[in-house]
Amino acid sequence: MLHEQGVEKTTLADIARAADVPVGNVYYYFKSKDQLVEAAITTHAHHLDTMVAALDQLPTPQDRLKALVGGWVDQRDVAARYGCPTGTLAVELDKRDDGLDRAIADVIRALLDWTERQFTEMGRDDARELAVALIAAYQGISLLTNTFRDPELMAAEGRRLERWIDALS
Repeated sequence: MLHEQGVEKTTLADIARAADVPVGNVYYYFKSKDQLVEAAITTHAHHLDTMVAALDQLPTPQDRLKALVGGWVDQRDVAARYGCPTGTLAVELDKRDDGLDRAIADVIRALLDWTERQFTEMGRDDARELAVALIAAYQGISLLTNTFRDPELMAAEGRRLERWIDALS
């Protein structure tokens, strides 16, 4: 709901309706919308940890990075409708003055750090810059894919990023 409607438009009653539970049940677990947003950020972090653990099973950093890109491409229809779940949440929370923007930034920083480690394993001295470029390319194409409601933009950028990763090794 937060991804589809945004934080400001989503109410706890919306969450209850979507979960098909009485609104009192939602208030039992989340006293405020901010607590719900904190739970969403924790969920984003958990999904990232799970994804990274799966990617870390692949044999080479190039394989890991290309699988990361492939995962983004696999979610292109969601990006076309709503944008990147983490990126759109980060943009929305940045407009508030409650510290939740720093919490979602930590999730993005964890992905950036993991990506940097992959480029470091590839022997790249410019690993941080490459990691920023990769994450920025994804966030940018997520925005364009959403703006134009065109999942093929994400697929085309995914192919370009895979060629770029191969060229770096």
